Amino acid sequence: MPELPEVETVRLGLEQNILGKKISKVEVFHPRATNPKSIAPLDSLTGSKIISVNRRGKFLWLELNRSEVLLAHLGMSGQFKVSERNAKIEKHMRVRISLNTKAFEVRFIDQRTFGWLSVDQSSAGIPNSVEHIALDIFDPKFNRKEVKANFLQRKTEIKRALLNQEIMSGVGNIYADESLWLAKIHPERACSELTDFELELLLNSVAEVMGAALKVGGTSFDEQYKNVNGESGYFDIELCAYGQDGEPCSRCGSEIRRIAFANRSSHFCPKCQVNRRPKKRKV
Repeated sequence: MPELPEVETVRLGLEQNILGKKISKVEVFHPRATNPKSIAPLDSLTGSKIISVNRRGKFLWLELNRSEVLLAHLGMSGQFKVSERNAKIEKHMRVRISLNTKAFEVRFIDQRTFGWLSVDQSSAGIPNSVEHIALDIFDPKFNRKEVKANFLQRKTEIKRALLNQEIMSGVGNIYADESLWLAKIHPERACSELTDFELELLLNSVAEVMGAALKVGGTSFDEQYKNVNGESGYFDIELCAYGQDGEPCSRCGSEIRRIAFANRSSHFCPKCQVNRRPKKRKV
């Protein structure tokens, strides 16, 4: 599933191409491309002017010159592509957004049909459906102290907490594994057992890993993620933990292991990321 670096790459690509344009037509080619919670049909936005392209965590939305917004989630394989109008139609195109330009259009392509678009109301610039999503680590209002306190009060595994979009958004399975590897923290360590130093190190690792991924357009596997011009991200060649099971750890040489975790897989180095309890804090 596209995570923060991939979604931010898409946001930047859309922003560079469609700001100030008007939506002249919206065509939906698959029923699952529209979220059932959409407050209106997608074509009700015809005539709207695009004011900005925004993101929170893994959600994207177009702010328009009206109270409604066009909200999107890429799901597992959703892609926005800015295409020439006469370009060949992609097999898995689900929505086509025509603009007041003859040069190009925006296509929503989704092989697995878990992604969606919807019309939503917004409050203070945030869509109603996204209000419960926490800020991500790159947001200027992100509060490290509050996030660390939130982690510390939980007894669940730190990997599970990292994936909780209501604590800190934007981190998915790939960047959780990479950040935990960089911070030398075992994915099954209990949040409440971590020290403030370890949590600070983890947040720094999240920022470092996702910042590096963003610079190269995110992570692409096969055809599951591409940016708006159809190009793949290149961070997959730099992965140290995720998907590297059986390979030597680039830090210590031990074999990277994979374990089942919350209906997914978790990858870690058994030597660098030991699942141990910290010493008891002095009272």
